[in-house]
Amino acid sequence: MTKYIITFPGQGSQSIGMMDNLSNVSIIKETFDEAARILNKDFWAMSSSENEDINQTINTQPLMLTAGVATWRYLQENNLDSPSFIAGHSLGEFTALVAANSLTFESALKIVTKRAELMQNAVPYNKGGMAAIIGLEDEKVIDICKQEQGEGVLQAVNFNSPGQIVIAGSKNILEKSLEIFKNAGAKRAILLPVSVPSHSKLMKPASILFGDYLNKINFNLPKFPIIQNFEAIYYNDLDKIKLALVHQLFNPVKWTQTINFLSTKGINLFIEAGPGKVLTGLNKRINKEAAHVSVTSKEAINEIFLKLGN
Repeated sequence: MTKYIITFPGQGSQSIGMMDNLSNVSIIKETFDEAARILNKDFWAMSSSENEDINQTINTQPLMLTAGVATWRYLQENNLDSPSFIAGHSLGEFTALVAANSLTFESALKIVTKRAELMQNAVPYNKGGMAAIIGLEDEKVIDICKQEQGEGVLQAVNFNSPGQIVIAGSKNILEKSLEIFKNAGAKRAILLPVSVPSHSKLMKPASILFGDYLNKINFNLPKFPIIQNFEAIYYNDLDKIKLALVHQLFNPVKWTQTINFLSTKGINLFIEAGPGKVLTGLNKRINKEAAHVSVTSKEAINEIFLKLGN
């Protein structure tokens, strides 16, 4: 029997026209309309025409949550709502909590909006940054970060797949380090178009305020086990689930470890629910034996059923 997991993408998967191939699916548009009523922002218009707003953290986080929840609801309509596990990359962890009935959509929208505000305010504008390092081993990247950080902050923060790591920290140190990574053998070392050094120690002040905020929110135990980024395991305890969300802000995203853990559980179909195919690309690199599908069009539903043998 084919066991499947659903994964939800985070920041970095947004793009103009990202939901165009599902625009005539009523539940997709209804979910965006619901988000607009709750937050008084038209995320559908924002993601449909050229603008810079889509990449501002304060917009990207609720936008990506909305897109992920809309895609999940589309899967539900097609009876693809019984995964063995679910997981989300960074922000996607909140989408997973909605899918597992641990959070309401409305609560999650307000939480990620608050999260974005706190992250944006934690570091002065243009003082933090992130970069992708392609083609170096994890330990080599970690070692270079330790050597180059000096009195500032430079950390490996996203272990996305073997040979693909994102670093974050103080922008001046980050920019100077790119040549060091290239000289050490990295195929690419490129600055990412973000100003928030997510998952680095610079987010610690934001995490304290975020923890206080989360403590006032009602969570339910998840309907499905959620592999959380902080330790790449799942918890069946609400306090631990909340604490992992707080720790996630200033600790690395262990995505490679997450997919490897799931592979040991006999998962042989990975479904990405949300715009783009970023996670699908990463997951294929980590687990080459499993099947992988991105739900970016109606055709994906038939493809999933074929792979499930239905």
